[in-house]
Amino acid sequence: MTSFKDHTKNQINRREFLWLMGCAGTAAMVTPLTGCMSTDPVTGERGFVLMSEQQEIAIDKQQSPHQFSSDYGVSQDTALNQYLNSVGQRIAAISHRPHMPYNFQVVNATYVNAYAFPGGSIAATRGILLEMENEAELAALIGHEVAHVNARHTAERATRSQLAGMLASAATVLTAQSEYNQYTDIVNTLGGMGAGALLSRYSRDNEREADSLGVEYMVKSGQNPQGMVGLMEMLNGTKQREPNIIEQMFSSHPMSSERYQTAVAQVNSQYGAEKKRSFNKDRYMDSTAKVRRIKETIKGIQAAENEMNKGNFSAAESHFESALKRAPNDYCGLVMSAKCQLTQEKLAQAERLLEKAKSVYPQEAQAVHLSGVTKLKLGKNESAFNEFRRYEERMPGNPNSVFFQGFSLDRMQEKERAATEYMRFLKQVNQGEQAKHAYARLTEWGYIKPQG
Repeated sequence: MTSFKDHTKNQINRREFLWLMGCAGTAAMVTPLTGCMSTDPVTGERGFVLMSEQQEIAIDKQQSPHQFSSDYGVSQDTALNQYLNSVGQRIAAISHRPHMPYNFQVVNATYVNAYAFPGGSIAATRGILLEMENEAELAALIGHEVAHVNARHTAERATRSQLAGMLASAATVLTAQSEYNQYTDIVNTLGGMGAGALLSRYSRDNEREADSLGVEYMVKSGQNPQGMVGLMEMLNGTKQREPNIIEQMFSSHPMSSERYQTAVAQVNSQYGAEKKRSFNKDRYMDSTAKVRRIKETIKGIQAAENEMNKGNFSAAESHFESALKRAPNDYCGLVMSAKCQLTQEKLAQAERLLEKAKSVYPQEAQAVHLSGVTKLKLGKNESAFNEFRRYEERMPGNPNSVFFQGFSLDRMQEKERAATEYMRFLKQVNQGEQAKHAYARLTEWGYIKPQG
């Protein structure tokens, strides 16, 4: 377990650093779950569910911003986001739950994925947009994710207790990371435990239902149903060529030959006439032109992350350097390159990259958090405190930013201010290594009376 005996010193050891990196992005899930009778919006059947519609929306609002930030923020390509949202809103409008507060975003991550939160927040990565070839495939992707929202698959998992335990533990901060954890163990929790639970693996039945509803929705919105077949062919082909960039999608959206064959049969038997519709390829290509112009940058970032996952940081650095030469202001590339430098304790380089990332995308929070970690490593405790405070302002609801403010003040020997932050943290979280440290310090300082 991580030791804080030397908390007043400027130097943080490697174990502490890994712990800081691993825990800092965990967001608390504070919405209580209560059971109620509800009508399935798709089947019309009455049943008991653990999550009400209001709770679905509330949890979405709490967690989706943290996941979007984990994926390097919403794309700054306004026209691209408007395009994705226009396709999504047409599909949502003819779904079984058109009243949900849907929003559709492109996120800057380069891996291949799309996901939906239970209240209707849906995201697609730049990586998957790069792999698709037309609007029909995009509509299939969005229709599938809208279907997960409509079929209430997150609420269904909660009711079956597959999710309830994770949601209950989401307010518990991660314990210390192993000193020898690889890069993936360090950074993969930045979206928060709550978000990870919400986006965890769907069942094969969930996927079949989402496929079927997705085709229905896309066809009703005017799209060519063959886009669903094309989407599945693309995903399976990408898995064969570049399995590392599609790993997360296949872990949460299990693929099978049976799913593919079912989709082909449904399209042929139910929507044969609609197969003559346009694929709207030109419109898709025009709308995604900026992403395609930096294809080599995105592929370079993908290659760099693959090397980092294997611990080959020198090779990763080379890929990042080449990628950023082509697109020097790519926020995702800058932040990921900084993570590579941080993992190798190259603090000056990491600090420089993060300063540029913050200037490139001032509204996004991940670079601010990582800047705080870097400044803690450099012994710049006051600057670190200011960064964690800024992070909380931009990304409220993450109790760890409160802890790190207290930790920074603690290292500055500002006992009273540190105690205030530790107390604020303990009101939200009472388990885990951070809570133990905060409690121990407050007890040591006399703010908490030890239990006898």
